[in-house]
Amino acid sequence: MVAAGVFIAAALIVAAVMIAFVLHRFVQGQIDQRLDAQIVFLSSMLAVDRAGKVTLAGDADGPPFDRRRRGWYWTISGPNNVLRSRSLDGADLDPPDISGRPLPPPPPPPPPPNGEDPPPRDRPVPADGVGPFDQRLHYRIQNVTVRGFPVRIVASAPRTAVLGPLKEAMLTLGISLGVLAIALILAMLVQIRLGLRPLQRLRRDVADIRSGLRERLPDGQPREVQPLADELNALLVQNAANLERARRHVSNLAHGLKTPLATLALALPRESTKDSNLHDLVMVMERRIRHHLGRARSAAIGGPVRTRTAIAPRARDLVLVLTKVNAEKPITVMDEIPPDLVAACEPQDVDEMLGNVLENAFRWCRTKVAMRAGLQGRDVVLAIEDDGPGLSPEQMAKAMQAGQRLDESAPGFGFGLSITRELAELYSGSLSLDRSALGGLLVSLRLPRGDIDAETPSGRSQ
Repeated sequence: MVAAGVFIAAALIVAAVMIAFVLHRFVQGQIDQRLDAQIVFLSSMLAVDRAGKVTLAGDADGPPFDRRRRGWYWTISGPNNVLRSRSLDGADLDPPDISGRPLPPPPPPPPPPNGEDPPPRDRPVPADGVGPFDQRLHYRIQNVTVRGFPVRIVASAPRTAVLGPLKEAMLTLGISLGVLAIALILAMLVQIRLGLRPLQRLRRDVADIRSGLRERLPDGQPREVQPLADELNALLVQNAANLERARRHVSNLAHGLKTPLATLALALPRESTKDSNLHDLVMVMERRIRHHLGRARSAAIGGPVRTRTAIAPRARDLVLVLTKVNAEKPITVMDEIPPDLVAACEPQDVDEMLGNVLENAFRWCRTKVAMRAGLQGRDVVLAIEDDGPGLSPEQMAKAMQAGQRLDESAPGFGFGLSITRELAELYSGSLSLDRSALGGLLVSLRLPRGDIDAETPSGRSQ
């Protein structure tokens, strides 16, 4: 748009310069014709006696040469005298020297009458200079020969006679071109907005696919956009096939590990301390595999369109359970989660993410746990904070590194936050840690929102 606007402005400026040049030539030509007509008129009344004195057989001071000191002057310079227009008010007209200038080619003269001098073959020569009253003048000068005597005829006009009409015309033209430039730029903006509207719809449709509201782009796109939509749909089909193969591999791997782990769990009794630690480790491994096996099955059955899960009731159920588990601590829970907030996630995944975060908050808080949530664009953002000791910046940075487990980088927090981060990233979300205003840890969980009405622009149908 900027490039097109600059081009339109440059084109109109060039057009204005060219039009100004043409108008200047036209107005200048009109003035020259008037001055040349005055020179011809003076030549027709010009007479020279034998002594070389020039005279006029009549009055040559017609309009506009009858206006005193207005720039419309004429003079006739003979060998012995000079004739002046009354508009000069007795002053002398001193035009520039044109002796060294090439004369324009004259037209072929008509045959002269018997007993008269032939008409002059030289055409008037233009010149510009300053007049007797400090006026800028435009001259037309012609040298003629009358009865063998050289005579110079000069007629002048004020430069304002050329520049005044030109300035008025260019002012009107400039306003017109300015209005035209604004109209062209507005038309261009409207055209671009209309032309890019299908791409905006396509962007929203792609965002709906990413959020799980669609499986593919709708058909019936404009001809310019349809090839892109077809390629994107083909890419979605290919990615879905690749994802399905990966899910099958995960499911097969989980099935292959589940039975050996169950055998190990049975083979390691919990009576001895050494075997008890190994037994707990096997149970943790078995729980992780069971979790991912369930996710693979549910994803394979559900397809790319995700389940919508209400946040508030699940968070309150978890708070009720954790309050009973931590009954020895007087914990006050501040719940600010809207009841209609929905995430595009599986219910069991929401339970595990919220459960891990809330379990840490209840474990490490002193007396307060706060929950709040809201919408930010196409995402749901949940914030859970406590008034416990929290984490240092070094521990937070290490905890958020890919592949780091918080039970290894920050003692006492277990590996729940690591699982939560992995689950959030599977849904194109995120998990971040910060210092809480209550003094402890602030955990921010970002998930895709799942309310169809909020994702769908007004007037569009699913």
